[in-house]
Amino acid sequence: MKPVIALVGRPNVGKSTLFNRLTKSRDAIVADFAGLTRDRHYGDGRQGGREYIVIDTGGFEPEKPTGIVAEMAKQTQAAVAEADAVVFVVDARTGVSGQDHDIARYLRSAGKRVLLAVNKAEGMSESPALAEFHELGIGDPIPVSAAHGQGIRSLVEIALQDFPEDEEAAEPDEGAPIRLAVAGRPNVGKSTLINTWLGEERLVAFDQPGTTRDAIHVPFERNGQRFELIDTAGLRRKGKVFEAIEKFSVVKTLQAIADANVVVLLVDATQGVSEQDAHIAGYILESGRAVAIAVNKWDAVDSYQRQMFERSVEQRLPFLKFAPVLPISALKRQGLGPLWKAIGDAHASATRKLPTPVLTRLLREAVEHQAPKRAGMFRPKLRYAHQGGMNPPIVVVHGNALEHVTDAYKRYLEGRVRDHFKLVGTPLRIELRSSHNPFDEDKER
Repeated sequence: MKPVIALVGRPNVGKSTLFNRLTKSRDAIVADFAGLTRDRHYGDGRQGGREYIVIDTGGFEPEKPTGIVAEMAKQTQAAVAEADAVVFVVDARTGVSGQDHDIARYLRSAGKRVLLAVNKAEGMSESPALAEFHELGIGDPIPVSAAHGQGIRSLVEIALQDFPEDEEAAEPDEGAPIRLAVAGRPNVGKSTLINTWLGEERLVAFDQPGTTRDAIHVPFERNGQRFELIDTAGLRRKGKVFEAIEKFSVVKTLQAIADANVVVLLVDATQGVSEQDAHIAGYILESGRAVAIAVNKWDAVDSYQRQMFERSVEQRLPFLKFAPVLPISALKRQGLGPLWKAIGDAHASATRKLPTPVLTRLLREAVEHQAPKRAGMFRPKLRYAHQGGMNPPIVVVHGNALEHVTDAYKRYLEGRVRDHFKLVGTPLRIELRSSHNPFDEDKER
């Protein structure tokens, strides 16, 4: 599971700038789920061989807050509960404030690993001004500049020092169970669907202890195929302390998606496809996961509502055109057979072997049918193709001047490969690699 770093601090100390720096994007919000009044923002980061999730929080006022500030405090407390490491961000220019002391007191009682990041500390690594931050009792201040990128690498290294580097994804083991996650926003029927599945197969749920944000892995078998259900809906009994936190938890969903082979995106027919659904779908696509879209409560909508729902799928999820959309009723056990078939088909497509001779022949046929456009003096020349990975399938195309191949042409190639191998329910990535031409250097001389 990817480790989670939460950014905490009072308003305007530079948490959002640090978030954007860690996720290497100005708008790297993978999912901005409306939790309470103010959102927590979630993004993916990577440093070297390590991947992690970052949570950005609103400004924090832990002492007897009211109104909107109280809601922001709840969000921050939820983020801290979900995190493996907390980065407490303070401002080098304004020094230590009373509010910083309040936050430090709360963090000391939270029992989490906390790093004290002193932001806006350009050129201050040896400055005596940093010494005053020791009084917060959080440990040694780490000077950083989110705006200029100074000290960020070492901050992340310290935060992730207890986590091993990610291993390279191995080829899927044919005998291994299919890891299956059910993702969706609250109240769309995830628990009902999971309980229906488990009841249908008369299975015992294995209640494995873990931290608040851990997903539960439930092994089961269906028609001779082994599965491992990654449950984000919270099948286990929860302590009251964490009920509110889990209700708004997104981390478990993001981690379960990253850990799965196939994701069932569960949406509510009575509500259409929401922005939250689209965010989750975007994360599934970015993670390269095979996916089936299950539309729950289909029995509860009339023909007009069904038309409106289909339109909302076209508008909000155009990037998941490859995914089958299946109407179901988890409560009435309707449509579950076709959903299982779609899960199996998506997994088979995601792990299909694509032989090099077949891919190269498809490539040549595609070029004969429609050659890539010339770009000035260059016409891209596509020579051969091979498979570069599975789950999702990656097709690597070699040739010359491939940097001039348009996105539209890549989509055309993707369509040809999909049609031939009948790939459904899985993203497919086309990577272009140009061969080095030694004559180009002679031209430059």
